[in-house]
Amino acid sequence: MRVDPGTSRQVPTSGQPASHAAEPPTGLRLWLMAIRPRTLTIAVAPVVAGAGLVWSQSHHLSLLPLVAALLGALAIQAGTNLWNDVGDAERGGDQPMRQGPPRVTALGWVTPDRVRVAALCSFAVAALFGLYLAWVGGWPIVALGLASLVAGWAYSGGPRPIAYTALGEVFVMAFFGVGAVAGTVWLQTARLDPAALVLGVAIGLPACAVLMANNYRDLEADRLVGRRTLAIRLGPDGSKLAYAGMMLGPLAVLMSPAAPPGGWLTLLAAPLAIKLVVAFAGTPRGPAFNQILAGTARYQLVLAALVAAEGLL
Repeated sequence: MRVDPGTSRQVPTSGQPASHAAEPPTGLRLWLMAIRPRTLTIAVAPVVAGAGLVWSQSHHLSLLPLVAALLGALAIQAGTNLWNDVGDAERGGDQPMRQGPPRVTALGWVTPDRVRVAALCSFAVAALFGLYLAWVGGWPIVALGLASLVAGWAYSGGPRPIAYTALGEVFVMAFFGVGAVAGTVWLQTARLDPAALVLGVAIGLPACAVLMANNYRDLEADRLVGRRTLAIRLGPDGSKLAYAGMMLGPLAVLMSPAAPPGGWLTLLAAPLAIKLVVAFAGTPRGPAFNQILAGTARYQLVLAALVAAEGLL
């Protein structure tokens, strides 16, 4: 690839196929592409699940804290995606052989400074919602909110980005699983419910599977730029086993004695989980994996919706 000095866009050199459309999107479509809306459900699912748990126990929800938690989580996820976009581009992580969706910074569609400002604006919006949530939930929410903002920056920033290590799945479990579910429940009840921690693990596992699918798809490209993700550490066979565990594990967790009552309803998601596990194991790495990644995110949201639906029965 080379950069066209007249447009600052990346264009293929002789013999190289263009990985994405030559003409970039503009306006709102461009920024929607930058924040990767398909991944935003990872922020929605734990809030939905936590709200479902509270409703099943008390048949009461405070609407404003719930909406603020949802919007704050979306803003953190969008900011993390934007920071990841510019961070990977500047570190050389988004190479032409990458098989994922377009990255606006690496393709020269938006300057790094503009993407960085957009990420900081997203984090600022999250902080504004966080101020209200801190007033509602007190110091535990302050601690969780600050940790989420720092982790969102550290995922692709700093001297040793989390995204370049095998700890990415730990980050996802902590903030898009246990932390988000427990935080949602705390805002509604002002108590730490052990069932919320169990539910957080169940919802966090498929979120980890989304990252595993992403990193497995880009395994060779990531290795070339010095990443040591969990997928690279485990290798192809180990990654397939780990993905299967992350997808089927939630069903076992939600059926365990420690889980909230009514976990049987989530078994309705088992066919989708099995279908995705089989596809992961049998699909060659490449653009086709983008559908598996999107399906994995949908599976997490389906699980959360089934947990919430159980509270209505």
